[in-house]
Order: sequence, then structure tokens, then C-alpha cells
Amino acid sequence: MIEKHPFGNFVLVKSKYLLLGSFVAKPADGYEWFYANGRNLFWPILEEVYGINLRTKKAQQHLFTRLGLAITDIILECDRENNSNSDMNLKCLVFNTQAIAEIVKKNKITSIYFTSRFVEKLFKKEFKDLILKFPKIELITLPSPSPRYALMSKSQKVTIYKNLLPRLK
Repeated sequence: MIEKHPFGNFVLVKSKYLLLGSFVAKPADGYEWFYANGRNLFWPILEEVYGINLRTKKAQQHLFTRLGLAITDIILECDRENNSNSDMNLKCLVFNTQAIAEIVKKNKITSIYFTSRFVEKLFKKEFKDLILKFPKIELITLPSPSPRYALMSKSQKVTIYKNLLPRLK
């Protein structure tokens, strides 16, 4: 069954950075925004990076507003094989081409952050024209916050995120 992305994009008037994930996890209770799957370490990592509580959508959006960080996913629609959250089980991909191009064109994006190598590879394959048109945008890959990516501990991921993500002003 084809699933359509439920959240759209979070973009500020003057976003400087763009965070790209793959596709939302399967819906669960209390699931109202990006990375709400309780097993995903994205928000706990950012809590440690920035030293603030990010347990509500409002707090998460406030942080992204302070950072000038837009967020969306690279996949707009897909079929979830075996009812799995794994990126490898996402099939029949429809990319979020229009929204991502619009974010980059309408904002002075200086860096695009990928939440995994999977997202980086898809972006470099599917958005070649955008990369050529905006060659000064820095492309940065973060370690995946997924619990499936266990090659690094959470503390190692926190250290890398701290070094790569924008600083709070």
C-alpha cells in the first residue's frame, strides 16, 4: 500500500540549513512530527547536543526556528515492504523533488544535512541538477539516529552531531 508523507515540510522564512531524512516511521500513539518513533535517537541526541528538553513538537520547532533549520524528508510517497520502518524496505519511491527544490531556491541554504548515508546517496542520485545549480551548498552526512545503526554508540553520535550541526546563537 502506497503511503504519503503526513507532515509536509517545516521551513522558516529565512532558513539557512536543511535537514533531510528518508521517510517517516510507521504511525504510533503520540506520533505527530518527525522522528517521533520512540526507538529513534534523533531527539535524544539533539537534547544532548543543545542541552535542552525536546520532548514536545513545540520545543522541537522552537529549536529549529532558533537554528534557522528547515526539515523535510527526501521521500514523499512509498510502499513499505514487510510493514517495516527500515529504509531498505521502502519501495516504489516518489521523491519530494518540488518541495526540496523550492526550499533551496527560496532560502539562502548554506548546508544540507543528511540523517544517513542512505539519504545522502539518494540525494546525490536524484538531485544532481540541484547540486550543480547550487555548488556552494555544503553537503553533510550525520550518523543515522536509527536504532538499527549500532556501529556507533549514542555518545559517539552526540559528539559528531555537536561538531557538525549549527550552533545556537
